Amino acid sequence: MARRLTRRRNVFFPTVNPFAQSPDYTTREIEPDLSLLLPGNAAGMGLDELRLLFKRLDEAPYRASQAFEGIYRHRWDDWDRFTNLPKSLRIRLASAVQIKWPEIERTLTSSDGSSKHTLKLADGYSIECVYMPYENRATLCISTQAGCAMACAFCATGAMGLKRNLTSAEIAGQAMALITFHLGARTDAAPINIVFMGMGEPLHNFGNVMGAFAVLSHPKGLAIPPRRVTISTAGLAPGIKRLGECNPRPRLALSLNATTNEARSKIMPVNSTWGLEALSQALRSFPLESGERITLEYALIEGISDGLEDAKRLSKFAGQFPSKINLIPYNACPGAGLPEMSPPSDARINEIGAYLANRGHIVSVRRSRGSDIGGACGQLAFK
Repeated sequence: MARRLTRRRNVFFPTVNPFAQSPDYTTREIEPDLSLLLPGNAAGMGLDELRLLFKRLDEAPYRASQAFEGIYRHRWDDWDRFTNLPKSLRIRLASAVQIKWPEIERTLTSSDGSSKHTLKLADGYSIECVYMPYENRATLCISTQAGCAMACAFCATGAMGLKRNLTSAEIAGQAMALITFHLGARTDAAPINIVFMGMGEPLHNFGNVMGAFAVLSHPKGLAIPPRRVTISTAGLAPGIKRLGECNPRPRLALSLNATTNEARSKIMPVNSTWGLEALSQALRSFPLESGERITLEYALIEGISDGLEDAKRLSKFAGQFPSKINLIPYNACPGAGLPEMSPPSDARINEIGAYLANRGHIVSVRRSRGSDIGGACGQLAFK
């Protein structure tokens, strides 16, 4: 039976097995599952959707911009608070549409100051996201799917399988919930970075992720600069190409984790479809702005990806395009991972980092935050 990848606009949907080795890919239209959308909910709506809403209410289009600013910049969740709108219109809106974001149902705080939050969705599923404060910024690690189809061996989310894509509102709603929970109404807060590195493969839910990005980066909304937003992919080469065609767009990170097709396919089944050669071509062709670099995330797993030959191949791969390398010591994931997987010694980590730095690469060792609360890289999941 032929294995197919179907695509609708910017969204990629596997229909049989997205990782089987077969060049036979076709496309067909996929209708969105409207049952996943909350009817009458303005949370997550972009300007176009809000203009349509106000058109149906026989209101002027500029009212949509006022509502957009109130929802995202001021984070108002009750139409009574929209003092930039006439009271009569607020009353009509309150009876027609709500403003409801996913709700935080559980919070765990790490000894390093980061927090993992569990959010309850309308259909009963839960997702996790992480808030990481730093001295001069805060980083929000956001989920894009409930579960994940990538089945990476080092990731607890991958062990769950894919439950469903998140809507734009559910993706943007995580950022809104974290900012409101941690910063409240503060206007003097440090800059915010957003990384789509939580549960799920962002390029497997391209349309909704980019919809959330458009809302979060809009000048009248949270106004988070695109350069402060990063999408991390397991390696969906067609999605990388599609992302490069977007303007504006987030920055790109590739979760590489191994330097031979044999080793990478063992821990990342997606590599069986888009191997290192396809990824290399996609990254070399990716249009970069002046000074922009592609981030290569490289999990250091003892005996799998931490050898000197691995470092040499990693250096060669990274040298094909402007890049920076994040070395990530493997985080143990209950219920996931191969039995033999463990992080290498600190001496080995430092040796690999020094080797890469001595060859002119920008390299850092990323000690994942929140590991004591199951909030580190690869540890997000729900039961």
